[in-house]
Amino acid sequence: MKFILFIEGHTEKKALPQFLKRWFDQRLSQPVGIKTVRFEGWHDLVNEAPKKANMYLTGKQQGEIVAIISLLDLYGPTFYPADKTSAEDRYTWGKERMEKAVNNIRFRQFFAVHETEAWLFSNPDIFPNEIRNSVSLKADKPEFIDFDRPPSKKLSDLYWQHIRRSYKKVTNGRELFTRLNPGIVYSKCPKFKEMLDEMLSMAKAAGL
Repeated sequence: MKFILFIEGHTEKKALPQFLKRWFDQRLSQPVGIKTVRFEGWHDLVNEAPKKANMYLTGKQQGEIVAIISLLDLYGPTFYPADKTSAEDRYTWGKERMEKAVNNIRFRQFFAVHETEAWLFSNPDIFPNEIRNSVSLKADKPEFIDFDRPPSKKLSDLYWQHIRRSYKKVTNGRELFTRLNPGIVYSKCPKFKEMLDEMLSMAKAAGL
Protein backbone atom coordinates (compact mmCIF):
# COMPACT_ATOMS: atom_id res chain seq x y z
CA MET A 1 0.00 0.00 0.00
CA LYS A 2 1.18 3.51 -0.73
CA PHE A 3 0.37 7.19 -0.70
CA ILE A 4 0.54 9.17 -3.92
CA LEU A 5 2.08 12.53 -3.07
CA PHE A 6 1.32 15.40 -5.47
CA ILE A 7 4.10 18.00 -5.17
CA GLU A 8 5.22 21.06 -7.11
CA GLY A 9 9.01 21.15 -6.86
CA HIS A 10 12.24 19.21 -7.27
CA THR A 11 13.22 19.53 -3.60
CA GLU A 12 10.00 17.88 -2.45
CA LYS A 13 10.35 15.10 -5.01
CA LYS A 14 13.85 14.21 -3.86
CA ALA A 15 13.54 14.79 -0.12
CA LEU A 16 10.04 14.14 1.14
CA PRO A 17 9.38 10.40 0.55
CA GLN A 18 12.10 9.11 2.86
CA PHE A 19 11.62 11.97 5.31
CA LEU A 20 7.93 11.09 5.75
CA LYS A 21 8.50 7.33 5.74
CA ARG A 22 10.82 7.61 8.73
CA TRP A 23 7.86 8.88 10.75
CA PHE A 24 5.15 6.56 9.40
CA ASP A 25 7.13 3.33 9.45
CA GLN A 26 7.63 3.67 13.21
CA ARG A 27 3.87 3.89 13.74
CA LEU A 28 2.42 1.35 11.30
CA SER A 29 2.39 -2.43 11.40
CA GLN A 30 4.00 -2.57 7.95
CA PRO A 31 5.89 -0.04 5.81
CA VAL A 32 3.90 2.34 3.63
CA GLY A 33 5.10 3.44 0.21
CA ILE A 34 5.20 7.09 -0.84
CA LYS A 35 5.24 7.77 -4.57
CA THR A 36 5.73 11.38 -5.64
CA VAL A 37 4.13 12.92 -8.70
CA ARG A 38 5.77 16.24 -9.57
CA PHE A 39 3.89 18.99 -11.34
CA GLU A 40 5.36 21.98 -13.15
CA GLY A 41 4.67 24.48 -10.41
CA TRP A 42 1.55 25.31 -8.46
CA HIS A 43 -0.50 26.37 -11.52
CA ASP A 44 -0.05 22.94 -13.07
CA LEU A 45 -0.89 21.13 -9.84
CA VAL A 46 -4.06 23.15 -9.23
CA ASN A 47 -5.25 22.71 -12.80
CA GLU A 48 -4.34 19.06 -13.30
CA ALA A 49 -4.92 17.55 -9.85
CA PRO A 50 -8.56 16.56 -10.48
CA LYS A 51 -7.70 14.67 -13.67
CA LYS A 52 -4.56 13.05 -12.26
CA ALA A 53 -6.28 12.07 -9.02
CA ASN A 54 -9.15 10.46 -10.90
CA MET A 55 -6.66 8.57 -13.07
CA TYR A 56 -4.92 7.06 -10.04
CA LEU A 57 -8.03 6.38 -7.97
CA THR A 58 -9.95 4.64 -10.75
CA GLY A 59 -7.03 2.87 -12.44
CA LYS A 60 -5.82 -0.71 -12.21
CA GLN A 61 -3.71 0.00 -9.11
CA GLN A 62 -6.42 1.82 -7.16
CA GLY A 63 -6.56 -0.95 -4.57
CA GLU A 64 -2.90 -0.36 -3.70
CA ILE A 65 -3.40 3.34 -2.95
CA VAL A 66 -4.16 4.54 0.58
CA ALA A 67 -4.85 8.09 -0.57
CA ILE A 68 -3.60 10.92 -2.71
CA ILE A 69 -2.01 13.71 -0.71
CA SER A 70 -1.53 17.03 -2.47
CA LEU A 71 1.03 19.37 -0.90
CA LEU A 72 1.55 22.98 -1.89
CA ASP A 73 3.51 25.78 -0.30
CA LEU A 74 1.16 28.37 1.16
CA TYR A 75 3.57 31.03 -0.08
CA GLY A 76 3.68 31.36 -3.85
CA PRO A 77 0.22 30.52 -5.23
CA THR A 78 -1.86 33.53 -6.28
CA PHE A 79 -5.24 31.85 -6.68
CA TYR A 80 -6.52 33.02 -3.29
CA PRO A 81 -9.46 35.48 -3.29
CA ALA A 82 -8.53 39.08 -2.47
CA ASP A 83 -10.18 38.92 0.94
CA LYS A 84 -8.11 35.89 2.00
CA THR A 85 -4.99 37.54 3.38
CA SER A 86 -4.12 35.61 6.54
CA ALA A 87 -2.32 32.27 6.52
CA GLU A 88 -5.26 30.55 8.22
CA ASP A 89 -7.82 31.93 5.78
CA ARG A 90 -5.74 31.00 2.75
CA TYR A 91 -5.07 27.53 4.12
CA THR A 92 -8.75 26.86 4.80
CA TRP A 93 -9.93 28.28 1.48
CA GLY A 94 -7.25 26.47 -0.55
CA LYS A 95 -7.91 23.13 1.12
CA GLU A 96 -11.66 23.37 0.60
CA ARG A 97 -11.25 24.53 -2.99
CA MET A 98 -8.93 21.71 -4.00
CA GLU A 99 -10.80 18.93 -2.21
CA LYS A 100 -14.09 20.09 -3.73
CA ALA A 101 -12.52 20.15 -7.21
CA VAL A 102 -11.25 16.57 -6.90
CA ASN A 103 -14.34 15.34 -5.02
CA ASN A 104 -12.96 12.01 -3.81
CA ILE A 105 -12.82 10.80 -0.20
CA ARG A 106 -9.29 9.48 -0.78
CA PHE A 107 -7.90 12.89 -1.76
CA ARG A 108 -6.56 15.39 0.76
CA GLN A 109 -5.07 18.83 0.17
CA PHE A 110 -2.49 20.23 2.58
CA PHE A 111 -0.21 23.26 2.58
CA ALA A 112 3.28 23.76 4.00
CA VAL A 113 3.09 26.93 6.08
CA HIS A 114 4.57 28.94 4.56
CA GLU A 115 7.00 26.67 2.65
CA THR A 116 8.45 23.21 3.24
CA GLU A 117 11.69 24.96 4.23
CA ALA A 118 9.91 26.12 7.40
CA TRP A 119 10.14 22.53 8.63
CA LEU A 120 13.94 22.74 8.46
CA PHE A 121 13.94 25.60 10.97
CA SER A 122 12.53 23.20 13.58
CA ASN A 123 15.96 21.68 14.17
CA PRO A 124 18.87 24.17 14.13
CA ASP A 125 21.39 21.35 14.69
CA ILE A 126 21.09 20.20 11.06
CA PHE A 127 22.54 23.49 9.77
CA PRO A 128 26.16 24.61 9.41
CA ASN A 129 27.61 25.88 12.67
CA GLU A 130 27.80 29.45 11.39
CA ILE A 131 24.04 29.89 11.12
CA ARG A 132 22.68 27.68 13.90
CA ASN A 133 22.23 30.51 16.37
CA SER A 134 20.28 32.56 13.86
CA VAL A 135 18.08 29.61 12.90
CA SER A 136 17.38 28.89 16.57
CA LEU A 137 15.63 32.26 16.88
CA LYS A 138 12.87 30.89 14.64
CA ALA A 139 12.96 27.27 15.84
CA ASP A 140 10.04 27.36 18.28
CA LYS A 141 7.42 28.48 15.73
CA PRO A 142 8.71 27.82 12.22
CA GLU A 143 5.28 28.20 10.64
CA PHE A 144 5.30 31.87 11.70
CA ILE A 145 7.97 32.66 9.09
CA ASP A 146 5.59 34.51 6.87
CA PHE A 147 4.63 35.82 3.44
CA ASP A 148 6.87 38.88 3.76
CA ARG A 149 10.11 36.92 4.05
CA PRO A 150 9.31 33.23 3.55
CA PRO A 151 11.57 30.43 4.83
CA SER A 152 13.58 29.81 1.64
CA LYS A 153 14.41 33.52 1.34
CA LYS A 154 15.26 33.67 5.04
CA LEU A 155 17.68 30.79 4.54
CA SER A 156 19.23 32.50 1.52
CA ASP A 157 19.82 35.60 3.64
CA LEU A 158 21.41 33.60 6.46
CA TYR A 159 23.64 31.54 4.19
CA TRP A 160 24.92 34.61 2.39
CA GLN A 161 25.32 36.70 5.53
CA HIS A 162 27.21 34.10 7.57
CA ILE A 163 28.99 31.77 5.14
CA ARG A 164 29.09 33.83 1.93
CA ARG A 165 27.37 31.34 -0.30
CA SER A 166 23.85 30.92 -1.54
CA TYR A 167 21.30 28.44 -0.24
CA LYS A 168 20.42 25.99 -3.01
CA LYS A 169 16.91 24.63 -2.58
CA VAL A 170 17.48 21.29 -4.29
CA THR A 171 21.04 20.48 -3.21
CA ASN A 172 21.07 21.95 0.30
CA GLY A 173 17.40 21.26 0.95
CA ARG A 174 17.72 17.57 0.14
CA GLU A 175 20.81 17.22 2.33
CA LEU A 176 19.15 18.98 5.27
CA PHE A 177 16.01 16.85 5.02
CA THR A 178 18.10 13.68 5.33
CA ARG A 179 19.22 14.95 8.76
CA LEU A 180 15.89 16.38 9.86
CA ASN A 181 13.93 14.49 12.52
CA PRO A 182 10.25 14.46 11.49
CA GLY A 183 9.29 14.04 15.15
CA ILE A 184 10.79 17.44 15.97
CA VAL A 185 8.90 19.06 13.09
CA TYR A 186 5.73 17.33 14.29
CA SER A 187 6.14 18.88 17.74
CA LYS A 188 6.69 22.43 16.45
CA CYS A 189 4.59 22.79 13.30
CA PRO A 190 0.83 22.40 13.90
CA LYS A 191 -0.13 22.20 10.23
CA PHE A 192 2.55 19.59 9.56
CA LYS A 193 1.19 17.64 12.54
CA GLU A 194 -2.33 17.93 11.15
CA MET A 195 -1.19 16.45 7.84
CA LEU A 196 0.68 13.53 9.41
CA ASP A 197 -2.15 12.72 11.81
CA GLU A 198 -4.64 12.58 8.94
CA MET A 199 -2.35 10.43 6.80
CA LEU A 200 -1.69 8.08 9.71
CA SER A 201 -5.40 7.67 10.33
CA MET A 202 -6.01 6.87 6.66
CA ALA A 203 -3.14 4.37 6.58
CA LYS A 204 -4.43 2.53 9.65
CA ALA A 205 -7.95 2.48 8.20
CA ALA A 206 -6.44 0.82 5.11
CA GLY A 207 -5.03 -1.95 7.29
CA LEU A 208 -1.42 -0.83 7.67
